[in-house]
Amino acid sequence: MKFTKMQGAGNDYVYINCFCEKVDDPSALAIKVSNRNFGVGSDGLILICPSDVADCRMDMYNSDGSRSQMCGNGVRCVGRFYHDRVSKKETITVETLAGIKILKMHYENGVVSSITVDMGEPVLKPELIPVDVAGENAVDVPINVDGIDYKMTCVSMGNPHAIVFVDDVDAVEIEKTGPLFENHKLFPERTNTEFLQMPDEYNINMRVWERGAGETLACGTGACASLVAATLLGKCDGKAALHLRGGKLEIEWNKDNGHVYMTGPAEFVFDGELLI
Repeated sequence: MKFTKMQGAGNDYVYINCFCEKVDDPSALAIKVSNRNFGVGSDGLILICPSDVADCRMDMYNSDGSRSQMCGNGVRCVGRFYHDRVSKKETITVETLAGIKILKMHYENGVVSSITVDMGEPVLKPELIPVDVAGENAVDVPINVDGIDYKMTCVSMGNPHAIVFVDDVDAVEIEKTGPLFENHKLFPERTNTEFLQMPDEYNINMRVWERGAGETLACGTGACASLVAATLLGKCDGKAALHLRGGKLEIEWNKDNGHVYMTGPAEFVFDGELLI
């Protein structure tokens, strides 16, 4: 089975072109290929499939085999793959479990240099995120994790995110704290957790613990959710550069239509063949 390794801001996945290949057990395959010692090594598996409603469909699995609704960095790579290997369209639509995403290619010297994704409107109602707190939204609400009181803002960008502002993202013991947030009783479907530090209103430093994957170098939906949270808390005005361990993403929450737009890279790493 042929595969392609791709990464967006360091968020790396194994991609399989299901226009040509068939995967019988994607959860098991995700666990196998994601292992960085005995597999290809990745944050998970993404299948690029035919779609009846869009140019293609993204089917995503985390490194633990669990299925995920959406991945911002992953969908950019799907768009880049489709553009380079299937059809040279400047605008591409991708079906996901979080709806159809519209991707616009940007070029330098005839080569795709970055991609903007319309990520849609953020979901703020607690029951839809989901997070078990009362009220119309979950903005700056308390949560106790391992005996420590935090304030978090919860947003869904197709998957749940809990955003916490800290004084120093590098000082966060994320391997300890991340799993405690992920599996906290307030999150019936677990959660991704973003720890943010803002040097100024135009820049946000971010570390992320992704449910089912652990700490990753980047998370596109998490960057979008973080920008929304920072805006709701009055820390920025709807636009900022998100600095992640794997690179930078430009995020804007459009005031006119309420949609969040993410711009960032999508790069090929290598092609290979799985012996299964």
